[in-house]
Parts: sequence; structure tokens; C-alpha cells
Amino acid sequence: MDSTARHWFFIVNPAAGHGWAGRHWPEIAAQLDQHLPGYQFAFTTHRGHAADLAENALQNGFRCIAAVGGDGTNNEAVNGLMRQNLVPLSDILYTLLPVGTGNDWIRTHGIPRKLRLWLQMASGGTVIEQEVGIVDFMQDEGREQRRYFVNVAGLAYDAFVVQYSEQNKSRVGGSLMYLALILFCLFKYRLSNMRVRFDGQERSGLYYTINAGVCRYSGGGMQVVPHADPQDGLLALTLAGKLSKGGVLLNTWRFYNASIGRHPKVELHQVRHISVESGDGTPVLVEADGEFLGQGPVRISLDERRLRVLRP
Repeated sequence: MDSTARHWFFIVNPAAGHGWAGRHWPEIAAQLDQHLPGYQFAFTTHRGHAADLAENALQNGFRCIAAVGGDGTNNEAVNGLMRQNLVPLSDILYTLLPVGTGNDWIRTHGIPRKLRLWLQMASGGTVIEQEVGIVDFMQDEGREQRRYFVNVAGLAYDAFVVQYSEQNKSRVGGSLMYLALILFCLFKYRLSNMRVRFDGQERSGLYYTINAGVCRYSGGGMQVVPHADPQDGLLALTLAGKLSKGGVLLNTWRFYNASIGRHPKVELHQVRHISVESGDGTPVLVEADGEFLGQGPVRISLDERRLRVLRP
């Protein structure tokens, strides 16, 4: 392995944390100079750029890649690593320096937010192999697309909230703000009639939301897939049926304490493959890792490859 391969390449989203990353990058870089000499970095300038930068870093010989941002930056960088064919995933080490408003993926892995602790992890952390989910879906133009995810993919209401946030440029930051957005959108949403197939089983009817998880946390600390394990070889599937708006409000606390599966209209499963399509012609919306993707029919599965992740 040459020296470049052992050095870190940082993909920095300067807009992360409402611009915090860009404003404080000189201070972060000064610490990196001391603890990780030889590193290089590049700023993202547009949506999807982190994926391109990840591919470029591999082409330039780097094998240790760190994204600097939140869950969106994390998702883009991972997609760049997953879609390239130049370097086997077994040769790549990846992690996130969390400075975004949404930092749900790091909760599963215990990746620290404080730079001092993060630098300790970078020099002496452990490496695990995490599974990566695949979402096959349709874009507005009717073209089939594929997106990778490392945390949670959501359909129906979850995707509606993400789409609303993006369309209205909502500046969502932190668990309380995201919860407020969820409750606000609750009165705009209409339940979707969907047909769900998974591992030889089928369900159909009105659904409030459907989630497929590789890791446990989403939406600012919610646990809508509390049974997710990034190393068990299965997707965590949560099906929430015909819940009234009042029912959602009264059970909001269940989103946070891992008891959502105790509600009589919620099913928890661990599966290998999921497909979802509309049961009445209403579009089935889908998001992944907090990024709106498009609509159904949707297929969700796990990639055969695994991502090597550095964590404490």
C-alpha cells in the first residue's frame, strides 16, 4: 500500500450544520494537520457532488475516506463508494465526521461529535463491516434508478415529510425541529393504499408508513426500526397500518423508546427483500437516509458487499 492510500481524504460539505462546517473548517483543518498529516480535502459545491468526490479520491489513490457533514452528505459519499468499480470495498475504510443538523447514522455506531474524541477514534478506532441497502425506484421521468443507503429508507408518510421539507426548503435541525415538521405534515397527509411483498409474504391495505432499516435511528433519534442490526444480514421492516391522526399523536412517544412494535397496528419483520407498489394508483413515495428519491414501484434489498466503517 502506497503512502497516499494510508492517508485520509475528507469530503467536506461547507453547508452542513446551516453553514457551520464551512465557517469552522479552518479550525478543524488545523487539528487535522496535527493529528492526520498528509490528509487532503475537497468541498462539495452542489447536490450529488460528494459521490463524485468519493470516486475521484479513490482514483487518486486514497483508500481512507471521511465525509464531513450530516446524514445527507454521508449518503452521497457512500453512494460514490458503492457505485464505483475501480476499488474493492474490502480495500476502503470509511467514516463520518459529523457536523450536520441530522446525525442519525452515527448513533448506531457511537461515532463521537466532538472533534477531540473523533481524532482519537481516527487513530485508534475499530473497524466493522456494515451492510448497505439498495433502493430501486422510479424518478419523475419514468426512469428506473438505484440508490444505496446505510441507515433507513422510508415510504409513504416518511417520504412525504422529506419531500415537503425539500420542496419548501425547510431548515430542519435537531430532533425537536424534525418532530415539529412531522406533526405539521400529519394534517396534510392522506394514507396510501399499498401492496407490500417480503420474503414470500404479502400485505395490502392503507399504510401510514413503511420503513426498511439497516441501522436503528432516523428523524433525529427516532427508532422506527428498533430491531435493525447493521451486521445481521437482514433488513428491519416496520409496517404501520391504518393509524388515525389522533392515534399517531398519542403514540409519538413510541417513536423514541423502541416500543413502536407493541402497537397493535404495527408489524416488525426481519427480511431479505421488500417490494412495494400502489394499490390504488396513488404514487408511493420513497426516501433514503433523509434524501427524497422518487416513487414506486419500489424494491429494497441488501447489497452482497459490505462497507468497512471506522468507529470507536
